[in-house]
Amino acid sequence: MSLLGFTSSLISFTPPPPSLTPHLPSLSCLSTRIRNPLLLSVRNLDYKCESQASGLYMEPVKESVELNRNLYANIEPYETGFLKVSDLHSIYYEQSGNPSGHPVVFLHGGPGGGTAPSNRRFFDPEFYRIILFDQRGAGKSTPHACLEENTTWDLITDIEKLREHLKIPEWQVFGGSWGSTLALAYSQSHPEKVTGLVLRGIFLLRKKEIDWFYEGGAAAIFPDAWESFRDLIPENERGCFIDAYSKRLNSDDLETQYAAARAWTKWEMMTVHLLPNEENIKRGDDDDFSLAFARIENHYFVNKGFFPSESFLLENVDKIRHINTTIVQGRYDVCCPMMSAWDLHKAWPEADLKVVPDAGHSANEPGIAAELVAANEKLKNIIKNGS
Repeated sequence: MSLLGFTSSLISFTPPPPSLTPHLPSLSCLSTRIRNPLLLSVRNLDYKCESQASGLYMEPVKESVELNRNLYANIEPYETGFLKVSDLHSIYYEQSGNPSGHPVVFLHGGPGGGTAPSNRRFFDPEFYRIILFDQRGAGKSTPHACLEENTTWDLITDIEKLREHLKIPEWQVFGGSWGSTLALAYSQSHPEKVTGLVLRGIFLLRKKEIDWFYEGGAAAIFPDAWESFRDLIPENERGCFIDAYSKRLNSDDLETQYAAARAWTKWEMMTVHLLPNEENIKRGDDDDFSLAFARIENHYFVNKGFFPSESFLLENVDKIRHINTTIVQGRYDVCCPMMSAWDLHKAWPEADLKVVPDAGHSANEPGIAAELVAANEKLKNIIKNGS
C-alpha cells in the first residue's frame, strides 16, 4: 500500500461505517501526517475525507489529472562530450530532448553501471532537457574501472561541475538503486539546486542491506544463482564475501579480476528482475562492463559508501524534506529490498511512496517503468502550473 501526500496536520482516523468497509483496506488506528487534510491517496484507490460528527469518512474520488505512464520513443542526443573533472578523470555526458526545456539529470546505478540510450525514455523530450552522464570509471568515462579518486563525494563534486559546465542553475534529479543513494547524497549536499526528485529501488548502503545481498540472505530466494557467486571463493574465505571478492577484483592478475567480475556481475544480473531476463544476464559475459561494474561496486561497499555514519542519508532527510519527491519501489525487489524504501518513507512521509506489487528491482520492468514516467509527469505538471 502506498500512502501519498503527507505534511503538517496530524489526523486520527475513525473507522468508517459498515456500508463503506467492503471498499477499503484495513485502515483502523491510522494516524499520519498529510499534506492536504481533505485528501488521502492509497495505491489504486483515491478517497476524499470528510470530517463529520461521528468521525472522519472517506469517499471515492477520481484523480484530477490523468498522467501518462508510457515510455517515450527512442531519441538521439543533440550533444555529447567529455568533461575533465580531475587530473585523472574525465566523465562522458550527453544531452537530449528540448535544449530549452526543464533540466533533469539521470544518475545511474551500480555504482559502475553506466548509462544506456533507453534511460532517455523516462522523460517527455518536448518538456525536459535530459542530461545523462557516466560516473567515474563507468561506461564511456575514463580511465575505465578506475578506483583512484573515486568516492561518493568525488561524484557529488562532479555533478556540480557538470551542472556549472552546462550553465544550469537548478535541475530535477532522477536516480535508481545506487542512483537513489547518490541522488539523496547530492540533494542533501545541494538542496537549493534540486527542483524535484524521482527515486527508485532505494539503497541506503547500510550493513544490513549489503549483508542481505552479498553475504547469503538473497541466496534463500536465488540459491541456484548464488552457487556460482559463492563457489568462486574458497570455503576458508567465505566469512565475508565482500572482502574475498575485493582481494580478487584488485589482483595484479587481470584474468583473476575478470573471473571475479563475471561472477559478481552475473549474480546481480540474475536477481534484478522478478522474471528472468536473459538479455540482462548476458551482460555478465561482457568483460569490459563487468570489470567496471564489479570493481567499482565492491570498492564502494568495502568503504561503506564513504559515509560518516551507517544511517547518514536517513539522518539528513530534514535538508530535503521540502523537495517534491516520488519513491518507486518494487514489492519483490531482491537486490534492494523494500525495507529501505519503507525506512526512508517513515523518515520522510512527505515524499510519495509508490509500491509496485508485481515487480522486482529493474527500472525496465513494466510496472516500475510506468510509475517512473508518471512521477516525471507529475513533476512536469507542478512546474507547468508554477506550484
